[in-house]
Amino acid sequence: MHLSSRIIELPEGLFREAEARAALDGVTLNDLVIRYVEQGLRQGKQPSATPSRRRRSELPIARAATGHALPALTSAEIDSILEEGEAHSGRRD
Repeated sequence: MHLSSRIIELPEGLFREAEARAALDGVTLNDLVIRYVEQGLRQGKQPSATPSRRRRSELPIARAATGHALPALTSAEIDSILEEGEAHSGRRD
């Protein structure tokens, strides 16, 4: 196998953990990194011919304590409720 020298930067904690793992496994840090990169590449997802489409999430439905769905409100109705609440609390922004 032909080896190429490369410099990679690792966070200090990750580097120390890798050094410790290599020592516990009885291998060099270089061999450990090669092994992990090979494993990661083999386990990675293969690109599919067609991109997967994400399913849209349904919006949550507000329910009363009785379990019945509450009616949908328009933006104007929501604004009116908020203004009414502010008027009762004495707050005006």
